Amino acid sequence: MCHHQLCRKVVQVNTIKWKIVEKVSIFRKFLRFIWERIMVCSTGNSVRYRRLSSKFSEELLAVESSNETLISGYDSDSDLVALKISILGDCQIGKTSFVIKYVGDEQEKRCLEMKGLNLMDKTLIVRGARISFRIWDVGGNHNSYDQIPIACKNSVAILFMFDLTSRSTLNNVIDWYSEARKWNQTAIPILIGTKFDDFVQLPLDIQWSVVTQARAYAKAMKASLFFSSATHNINVNKIFKFIMAKLFNLPWTVQRNLTIGG
Repeated sequence: MCHHQLCRKVVQVNTIKWKIVEKVSIFRKFLRFIWERIMVCSTGNSVRYRRLSSKFSEELLAVESSNETLISGYDSDSDLVALKISILGDCQIGKTSFVIKYVGDEQEKRCLEMKGLNLMDKTLIVRGARISFRIWDVGGNHNSYDQIPIACKNSVAILFMFDLTSRSTLNNVIDWYSEARKWNQTAIPILIGTKFDDFVQLPLDIQWSVVTQARAYAKAMKASLFFSSATHNINVNKIFKFIMAKLFNLPWTVQRNLTIGG
């Protein structure tokens, strides 16, 4: 009788152990799922960028948002090349307007807002290949500095933006750059002056002074320099095409584009 009771207890203990193991396994799977979602939002899939065929390259650079763009969520499909882009700069310089102009009004409604951060994405489909820009727009006040590590880590490009009509925002670019480089030394740096449409209305001596300083900063940062206008869509799309060209070793001829609809 004692032998049967002992066997029964052993069976009960083993049953309890297996239930615990099963629950732990489910919990681990849940944690793994959450971690993967976090990694997808922050870094995207791990990919090795390679040189694309010339025909594919031409189509990739020719893509316009009107006809070959798919708005997607933060999915983790194996065929999706996710490119994390960070945007830094002072308040009220047009960062968010710049991003919305690129991703479109519909995607703005899906924008994920966190304290000091706005997250938006845009997925381009070219001949079956999906390339998604995951854009991390950091708030412009000093309280947002705490978000720089998560926003910049593993980004492939960092856009440092300033208002062409406000010299102080250009002066502050160096602080944003120094802080970002603490967390990411490999991302492509791009210096962008916003509100170009207002800038061209300023006296020529002021324009020349700002341009000279911006070029000096770009040289020190080893960054490409663009002037843009979200209002007139000047150079907005071109900047993201430039990023793709740099990442995929595509041919690129830098041309000053001051035409509306750039």
